[in-house]
Parts: sequence; C-alpha cells; structure tokens
Amino acid sequence: MTIVLTKEGFRSLRLAWALLGLAVLAAAALAWGSHLYLQKEQRDGLATQRELREAQTRLDAAMRERDDLKDSAEIFQDLVKRGILNHENRLDFVERLERLKIRHRLLGLEYEIAPQRLLPLPGGRVFNSVDVLGSRVKLKVLALHEGDALAFLEELANPPQGFNPFNRCALRKIDTGTSDALVPRAEADCTLEWISLKDKRIGRAN
Repeated sequence: MTIVLTKEGFRSLRLAWALLGLAVLAAAALAWGSHLYLQKEQRDGLATQRELREAQTRLDAAMRERDDLKDSAEIFQDLVKRGILNHENRLDFVERLERLKIRHRLLGLEYEIAPQRLLPLPGGRVFNSVDVLGSRVKLKVLALHEGDALAFLEELANPPQGFNPFNRCALRKIDTGTSDALVPRAEADCTLEWISLKDKRIGRAN
C-alpha cells in the first residue's frame, strides 16, 4: 500500500515536525552540555588533585623544617652547655696547650693558630642568631711514647668548655737508633678547628 501525503497533510504535520526538530536540538544541546560538564568536572578533579598534592608537599616540607629546627635547637643548646658561645681567648688556649704539654710529658710542641674565620656549614646552612666561627690550629707533637702523644691529643680535642674537632692527624714512630731516654720516639702532625659561636645580636647592638 502506498501512502501519499498531500500539501494539506504536510501543513497539518508542521507542528509535529517543529516539535521533533526542537526535540532533536534539545537532545543535541543536552548531550553537548553533558560533555562540557564532564570535561569541567575532569578539569576540576585534576586541579583538586594537584592542589592536594601541593598542599601535602608543603605540609611535608613544613614538618621537615620543624624537625630540622628542633634538631638544630637541641644541638645549639648542647653547644651552649659546652661553653662554645664565648669569645675566642687565644691566651687561655695557649696556656692550656702548655699545661697539657707538661701533664703528658711531651718533649716538644709546636703550634700555629690561623686567623679566625666564618666556617662554611654543610648545605650552606646559616643560623639566624649566631655565626659559627673557627680558627685552624696546626700542631706538631714530639713525645717519648705514642701513648703520651695520643693522651695529649685526646684531652685537647675534648676540652671542659668549647669544641676542638680534629680535621687531620698523622702519628708515626721515630727510629732514633739510640737508647737515650730523652730522645722523641713518636711524632704527631695534626690540624684541628677551634670552634666558637658569636651572638649576632651583640654585633647589631653595637
């Protein structure tokens, strides 16, 4: 069977065709809107994840900084207790060297104290309240026995106050070829750092 629409039939269906067109346009608009909304949600989700990662990174950095500050404060307090927060007194240091020389029965002691300087710290680290200063001390020790030289160096490196770490130390026996009791049989060449802290606030106050 063949159905033929007349002009009157088409005119009578105009409203239906218009509604169908509007429905198709509405469906297309809805689909496009849903696509745009989904893309926006995906972008917002990625942005949120990125912000969360950045926030977590900042939090981790803040926690590490807190721990570093805590460790630094503990180290600083320990150094203050050891009397390192004092002005460098070279006369006291030289007198201590002479006392230790006599106590450990050294046969010879030569030393050279370099000018005080600002010590570079690992990682370029600085402290807001203090400068870390050091004077390099070179020593040449002559002793009758190796034990006397070692005892002298150990006591020198661990003073009642202050901090004197050794950078380098070489101890060797001396072959004298004689039985003379006053001839050195051990020699030590060492370098240490005489470290002190300077309160920056004092300099600013002056």
